[in-house]
Amino acid sequence: MTPEQLKARTKRFALEVIALAGTLPRTLVAEIIARQIVVSGTSTGANYRAACRARSRAEFVAKLGVAEEEADETLYWLELLLETHLAESRAVERLITEAGEIVAILSAGRKTARTAVREGKVG
Repeated sequence: MTPEQLKARTKRFALEVIALAGTLPRTLVAEIIARQIVVSGTSTGANYRAACRARSRAEFVAKLGVAEEEADETLYWLELLLETHLAESRAVERLITEAGEIVAILSAGRKTARTAVREGKVG
């Protein structure tokens, strides 16, 4: 997957998370989870874009780590939505799958870049 494809994928993910948040009931718990999921779900793509603008490989690794953490946090909130039955399960399950794939992609990219930095292959 190219950086541009991953930028598009994380943006699409953010838009889907925003749409899901808009369907949640107007209860205290649902509103708290909605805020959290929107913040982390949109932050994933924003931090990946920041990683792509990094000035060094070490900065890239660090920013990619933040994007990975945000995607994993989104996964957590999605799991809570599924387990509390606050949202339609099929939509949540689809986003859980996508969040898991994004976490895996970001994790693999970070590990590869981190190895390159340690081995002195890049600056």
